[in-house]
This record gives sequence, structure tokens and C-alpha cells, in this order.
Amino acid sequence: QVQLVESGGGLVQAGGSLRLSCAASGRTFSRYAMGWFRQAPGKEREFVAAITISRSAGITYFEEQVKGRFTISRDIAKNTMYLQMNSLKPEDTAVYYCAAQQSLLNWDNPRRYDYWGQGTQVTVSS
Repeated sequence: QVQLVESGGGLVQAGGSLRLSCAASGRTFSRYAMGWFRQAPGKEREFVAAITISRSAGITYFEEQVKGRFTISRDIAKNTMYLQMNSLKPEDTAVYYCAAQQSLLNWDNPRRYDYWGQGTQVTVSS
């Protein structure tokens, strides 16, 4: 089993930045994918970004609307993944979730993820 704990959400003005963190505990995997998803009121949960890890090498993926503004990083010693969000826009407002799966495939499909964090609210004012 894997447990995920999120933090870092809050209220920011348009153009500002936030860094979300997702701390993982429990079973350790050599090959896995971790992703960020978001869900706005009345909308479906959508893919934001993901990183796949194989032989300690990571490949990152981003949704078109956040590419160039968001980045993913890892602190291996702390078993923590970060989502750095810059140049935030009001349309980025949503509950953000981190997730993990024991596969490198379908990294953009929320139904493929086995473990989820509790979600953290991000609100961007205009």
C-alpha cells in the first residue's frame, strides 16, 4: 500500500506562483508513475502533469494548457513530488490531486492510478 499526503494549496492572484507537494509513504517501487490531476466544480477530473520513473530516470509530461508554466520535481530522500505552478491563471482554479500507479503506461488516465491524495484547493483570483 502507498499513502499520499498533499500540501501547498491556497489563494493567489493571477500571475502568482504556488508549489504543491505530495509526500509518499509505504511500499517503494523501482518503476512507477506519479501524476497531478485537477477538478473544477461541475467538471470532470483532468490530467495536469505526470512523471514516470524507470531505473532512477524520470520523464515528465504536461497538459497543453500548463506546459511552460508548471514543472515537476522530486526529492528522493523525502519521497516527495512537487508541482511548481508559475504564471497562474483564474482557469487554473480547482482541487488538485496527486496520484501514483505501479506502471509507466497510461500516465494521463486517472482510472489507471491506484493511489490518491486527499486533494488541495488552489484558487487564483483575477
